[in-house]
Amino acid sequence: MPAVRHATSIIITRGTKPDLKVFLVQRNPELRFMGGYWAFPGGTLIPEDHLSGIAEPELAYLRCALRELFEETGILIGAIGKELSVAARKAIREQLLKSASVDGWLRIVNAASPDHQELSPVGNLITPPFASLVYDTRFYHLALAEGIIPEVVPGELVDSDFFDPDEAINLWQRGELALAPPVLYLLRLLAGMDIPDFKTEAGRQTAKIKAGSLLPLYFVPGIFMTPLQTPTLPPATTTNTFIVGNEKLFLVEPGTHDPDEQQRLCACMDEMISAGKHFEAILLTHHHADHVGAVTAVSRRYQLPVRAHPRTFGRIPAGYLQGTPLHDGDRIDLGNSPDGRPDWHLHVMHTPGHAVDHLCYLDSRYQAALVGDMLSTVSTIVIDPPEGHMRTYLNSLQRLLEYPIKTVFPAHGPAHQDGGRLIRKLLGHRQERENKIIQALDTAGQTIAELLPRVYDDTAPAVYPVAARSLLAGLLKLEEDNVCRRQQESWMLNE
Repeated sequence: MPAVRHATSIIITRGTKPDLKVFLVQRNPELRFMGGYWAFPGGTLIPEDHLSGIAEPELAYLRCALRELFEETGILIGAIGKELSVAARKAIREQLLKSASVDGWLRIVNAASPDHQELSPVGNLITPPFASLVYDTRFYHLALAEGIIPEVVPGELVDSDFFDPDEAINLWQRGELALAPPVLYLLRLLAGMDIPDFKTEAGRQTAKIKAGSLLPLYFVPGIFMTPLQTPTLPPATTTNTFIVGNEKLFLVEPGTHDPDEQQRLCACMDEMISAGKHFEAILLTHHHADHVGAVTAVSRRYQLPVRAHPRTFGRIPAGYLQGTPLHDGDRIDLGNSPDGRPDWHLHVMHTPGHAVDHLCYLDSRYQAALVGDMLSTVSTIVIDPPEGHMRTYLNSLQRLLEYPIKTVFPAHGPAHQDGGRLIRKLLGHRQERENKIIQALDTAGQTIAELLPRVYDDTAPAVYPVAARSLLAGLLKLEEDNVCRRQQESWMLNE
């Protein structure tokens, strides 16, 4: 199971309806988690947030929220710091920002009253387990008093501003503001309500999600993403399923075999249908078992045709409704985009190498790409001969680079905001691995078992059986390049 980090996030508002504004901060694009996205201020709990000898979890979360609020915005509320000079505040905040020491902060927070009524709880959300870290976040609301101005210091954060909630949502729909999915979810609730009703409804909805409903994950408009449990290769434990479209919808990658997970997916689809949406078809990237586990059940339940590469149909469980096959260059019409623009569609690209029938789906409006197993944001992709072919795979990655991809949606792991950069990084990693193979080879000959510890010295021995398949793919490519040759079970450099 992924590690769980406990965190807090503060929804700062100013004014009341219809002039309500909410304060958002932009995370540094270099950050590992949600880099570049706009979010609410906040961060993870540290040991010092817990008072020694006091078994009160809620107080630890409040102390974390107060610390993160001060660190990221410079705001101190309640009794904390009322006697501090401007210079003392600045010095303590600089310590927090540099992560050098929390001693100064602890002195003022421990001396203050634990009564922090200005921070009121809103709800609790847990990020889905599609990454190596899962964040269990408690959200608080702070109504900012007149005259208090948040100040962001460049570092982990690079920008900040007050937004009308509707304005922020409209900017996101136009592709002009990258909102973290939980922030978008809560902003949509906030846009239609006053603060008391928002807090009540947010608490109700987040409790519903915690009980099993799917969290609406939208990294870009019109592409709903949900990771569902599948029997896949570690470290991944889930395969992402997508619902693409605005009025007419396409289900992409229904991979889960688990009946309970399938029921969660169907409950979400039923809710969309009740809201007037219409599902057109199921789209597949390829035939591998962790991508097609729910295909037959969902196809039959909703009478949806399955569309895929022609070679996919004979390799997946029978019983589904077969639709029109898809080929390289085909176009799937989506109607109007969420911001009302016409001619929104998916461009189909045939990308063999991992699997001979592999397809990617490239979005025309937001430059998003659903890439299946062409890449992952939690691990590298296994190229397993004879169907997996390294040169073909690398050529397919180069083809993807020809498309101006912004947000890339892999089958395993969270979305990534700079798809082109990620693909180039992956190509660089593959080249480094090939160089290690060449350095490990000699003219006398070595078996794959002998080469593995040298070529995959950065990999745990437990995954050597999987790594051996990619090593074989790399050796076969070098054989095609006339760099090495095989004699029985041994591989050696050409003289």
